[in-house]
Amino acid sequence: MAKIMIVEDEAVIRQLIGEELTKWRFDVYQTTDFNQVFEEFEQIAPQLVLLDINLPVFDGYYWCQKIREVSKVPIIFISSRNTNMDQIMAMNMGADDYITKPFQVDILVAKINALLRRSYNYAESGEELEHNGITLNIDNSSMTIKEEVVDLSKNEYRLLFILMKQHGKILSRDKLLRALWDDERFVDDNTLTVNINRLRRKIEQAGIDDYIQTKVGQGYIVP
Repeated sequence: MAKIMIVEDEAVIRQLIGEELTKWRFDVYQTTDFNQVFEEFEQIAPQLVLLDINLPVFDGYYWCQKIREVSKVPIIFISSRNTNMDQIMAMNMGADDYITKPFQVDILVAKINALLRRSYNYAESGEELEHNGITLNIDNSSMTIKEEVVDLSKNEYRLLFILMKQHGKILSRDKLLRALWDDERFVDDNTLTVNINRLRRKIEQAGIDDYIQTKVGQGYIVP
């Protein structure tokens, strides 16, 4: 039974989410002390975090960054802020997904189940992938380039896993979205762009250029 931490200051929304997730047999922890979010995270060690942006004391971006300093636990932002910049900020801070208020609870549950399934199933394969100078370390979700170990977010890791597994094939944006989030209808297309660009930047900074190539109108390929 996965443990889910809800960091949401609107009590009605927090309780609604908590009640629904409890029906789905999740172990739910609802944060009410917004001075101690990180301390509570370390204490309860959840398998997934639901995080609002507008919070008392420090905002959700701050807490996401604090969590990412010590953990790769899946994080879904839930917020009434619906601009592209808010979603880009969330992804740059290390979020795995973003859902805007108001939302349907069944869509949230579907996202949670899909993210939990992939986040913890991928890590169980116990293998390494090697291709053109990159070793993908599946046990700890990192890559090694020229003896430098580079940490990856959950989405960066999954993207690289899929692209390396099918190197030489052009993968469409729709196929990558489906592979990462099950149903691309519920994901802003910009989310994929942000994760691809962030992954490319990490690979280039480690010394390999043009590893992930764009095929205009078709998708992406690792040759």
